[in-house]
Amino acid sequence: MRNRTVTTFILLGLTDDPQLQGLIFVFLFFTYMLSVTGNLTIITLTFVDSHLKTPMYFFLKNFSFLEICFTSACIPRYLYSITTGDKVISYNACAIQVFFTDLCGVTEFFLLAAMSYDRYVAICKPLHYVTVLSSRVCRILIISSWMAGLCVIIPPLSLGLSLEFCDSNLIDHFGCDAFPLVKISCSDTWFMEQTVIICAVLTLNLTLTCVILSYGSIIKTIFRFPSAQQRKKSFSTCSSHMIVVSITYGTCIFIYMNPTAKEEVTVNKMVTLLISSVSPSLNPFIYTLRNSQVKKAFKDSIKRLVLLSTK
Repeated sequence: MRNRTVTTFILLGLTDDPQLQGLIFVFLFFTYMLSVTGNLTIITLTFVDSHLKTPMYFFLKNFSFLEICFTSACIPRYLYSITTGDKVISYNACAIQVFFTDLCGVTEFFLLAAMSYDRYVAICKPLHYVTVLSSRVCRILIISSWMAGLCVIIPPLSLGLSLEFCDSNLIDHFGCDAFPLVKISCSDTWFMEQTVIICAVLTLNLTLTCVILSYGSIIKTIFRFPSAQQRKKSFSTCSSHMIVVSITYGTCIFIYMNPTAKEEVTVNKMVTLLISSVSPSLNPFIYTLRNSQVKKAFKDSIKRLVLLSTK
């Protein structure tokens, strides 16, 4: 982002009310710690438990890492702002925050699509699961998800770096975000706005198509199972991922597809807060509470720690 007179930005946050700020701080601190602790627990369990060495948990481990990166890109800075009252963020720090939040946010969609493919192979081609999703293929899918996310954000980000800010440096948001920055720029932002929308629509459509095709095949295969118990078990295997997909796509479609949401600053901030703080804290519970293997691995790890502490 280029500038004429603006060298720093002021993040207005969610509210100026001290009492509300206190409540927001407690809420965000709690959800952030819950998110980091929950996702780190999943990452640790997949490393230490031999039963969680399958492709499914390899993807889940990487998804948990992505969630930690995503929420850490913006929430700690806002917590610092509430605590100290320092709402000023430097020009370079703002650009870095935009880069990491957008990269993690876009990569998440591609990773969810890869996880949908994992569930498709596990249920529709169970005999070929290990060979189709070998460790090499899994690594390629993870790297491709990050590279795809990088490729998607490069065009709008390169245009954003050329934006000029003449007099206003007040960002009506709790973090540096594309839409609030565009609103205070004195440059012609029409082309950049269209680029952001096109990249968002292409990402959503491409990844959502993969998810829908995968789950369409999964549902057809499940309904062919003769046993009701088998069908229930298969649905249970996919339910956690389907819940996370619904939350992620639902909130982002609301932001990018609903024209009024772009104008309603308060609504936009609330939805962004949901994506960046609440969703990452819920995901570990969504994946573990309905997963007997993860729960068993957690209990076994606790038992081992207790035994080590008593020796």
